[in-house]
Amino acid sequence: MDYRALGKTLIDLVGGTENIRQLTHCATRLRFEFYDKGKVQKEKIENLQGVISVVEGGGQFQVVIGNEVQTTFGAIREEMKDTGSSHEEQPKEKEGIVNTIISVISTTFTPVIPALIGGGMIKALLSILVLAGLVSDSGSTYQILNFISDAPFYFMPVLLAYGASLKFQCSPIMAMTMAAAFLHPTWSGIVAAGETVTFFGIPTILVDYSYSVVPIILSVWILSYVERFAEKYSPSVIKFFLKPMIIMFVAIPIGLVAVGPLGNLLNDLVQTGADYINNRVSWLIPMLMGAFQPFLILTGTAWAMTPIATSQISALGYEVVNGPGMLASNIAMGGATLAVAVKAKGQNLKQLASSSGFTAVMGVTEPCLYGVLLRLKRPFVASMIGGAVGGVYAGISGLVRYSFVSPGLTAIPAFIGENPMNVVHAVITIVISFAAGFAASWLIGFKETEDENAGTSADEMKGDEPAEGNTEDKTEAESISMPVSGEAVPLSEVQDQVFSGEVLGKGAAIIPSEGKVYAPADGNITLFFDTGHAIGMKTSHGAEILIHVGIDTVNLQGRYFTPEARMGDTVKKGDLLLSFDVDRIKSEGYDTVIPVIVTNTDAYQTVDMIKSGDGKAGDDFLQLA
Repeated sequence: MDYRALGKTLIDLVGGTENIRQLTHCATRLRFEFYDKGKVQKEKIENLQGVISVVEGGGQFQVVIGNEVQTTFGAIREEMKDTGSSHEEQPKEKEGIVNTIISVISTTFTPVIPALIGGGMIKALLSILVLAGLVSDSGSTYQILNFISDAPFYFMPVLLAYGASLKFQCSPIMAMTMAAAFLHPTWSGIVAAGETVTFFGIPTILVDYSYSVVPIILSVWILSYVERFAEKYSPSVIKFFLKPMIIMFVAIPIGLVAVGPLGNLLNDLVQTGADYINNRVSWLIPMLMGAFQPFLILTGTAWAMTPIATSQISALGYEVVNGPGMLASNIAMGGATLAVAVKAKGQNLKQLASSSGFTAVMGVTEPCLYGVLLRLKRPFVASMIGGAVGGVYAGISGLVRYSFVSPGLTAIPAFIGENPMNVVHAVITIVISFAAGFAASWLIGFKETEDENAGTSADEMKGDEPAEGNTEDKTEAESISMPVSGEAVPLSEVQDQVFSGEVLGKGAAIIPSEGKVYAPADGNITLFFDTGHAIGMKTSHGAEILIHVGIDTVNLQGRYFTPEARMGDTVKKGDLLLSFDVDRIKSEGYDTVIPVIVTNTDAYQTVDMIKSGDGKAGDDFLQLA
């Protein structure tokens, strides 16, 4: 799958770079904010190859890509830089207050997450090293690792200032400078001394901003207005030094004197409220998080509790509002999905549910959520039941999370801390959540026929719309010929997990002996990458075929490929589609094996490889029935 090409295609479908007001990404999805949502072609984006799903929520348009989201994001960012797009004069679309708040949280925290996870995992590792007796908690090694792991949390305002600057479209350097001022040793000393402080006669509330969250977000918001004022009214001849002086002289004192203390008050109120609920009804928050986490992911509002969780970890060394419930939810989703894998009759659904269920219990839930649970519906409900049941135990037992990681089996060290029983409760929560999710999914059941795509891989290449004159979705048994001369080999021998794992569908592969690709059947060209390395077609009998020349050959950017046809062409079996230079591609270090995939595999009972060994283009190759 060419995820860089996907990024460029997305630009066109969202109305061009000039319509993108903000773009960030998390582990699996692109997060867009637009000036005009009316220009976005949502249905076409949903049908793009490589797009798992589209989610609108939290003030963002989220395109779920999966593990290759970074590649797609990079391609879009490069295009935005190349075009030099400027959006300063375009009006911002109004959002509701809830969507605005969630959008701010999401955009602000997304760039910070890697640092929080890194620090959290080092904290967890440090706990294991101490328990194993490999490191002494009074030694210098412990002290060094401890302050390294603590750095992202102590300097949280600096990290959040960067993310907030992206959201509020102001200078990241000026925003981070403001945060640095909040953490300056002189200010910290004034706060520690507890003496009365005034600024031009205005009393100043003393607040320790280390580990804080809300104050810097609000302060950067104010800074963005000060920056725009300075930009507008600073004379051009002296703007270079006058503008930053105005920003620092006005925005930072406002932050210290007014906005910061207000933000700290809000931060304390929210945390106090969460503590109040947890102290009196300890099972409530984990139960709600366990039950509704899948729904929060779908609606893009899963970030809502992040500020509270990070504040608790920063202030207390652990948190209870997010991690325990998420642990129950992730494991329950995995259990519900693996129940589908055991009970399903279709081989494709079994394979998809098995792989995505396994990744869910490891802590990554999007593949099973979008690929299985949401499509089959009933297992989705079962996962919520399992998450709620596991969440109740997590709450009653007092389970806490000591570091910021995605909860799952791989994150068990994040539950190791001062209380030695905490990790035991985490393991029990995992067992209960998995059993409850699995049992609920098994008992509620599902209908494989409710969604003909239920067995389709979450990362399945969906292809473009069929060319005019070939719009029927019916498929018939047929034989697909070899598109290129060479040695026919099983798909399992391809050195790429996407192909060998049949993620895109069943098929076979050919080690080419010549650089000519011919049409393997009558049909229409539905896809022809500009780089020439991949061709998609729909046969007259309904088979959707992908011919992918080489592994990672998209990086050649079209070198050594000569298209002989184009997207939309109607072709006959044996028509020349593509010429390529086998030797030159090999000399660049690329594997030239050609996977031939039936991307709508689920439409057939069997997809059999009927040719092996040496063969010529036109020989019978795959039998579809």
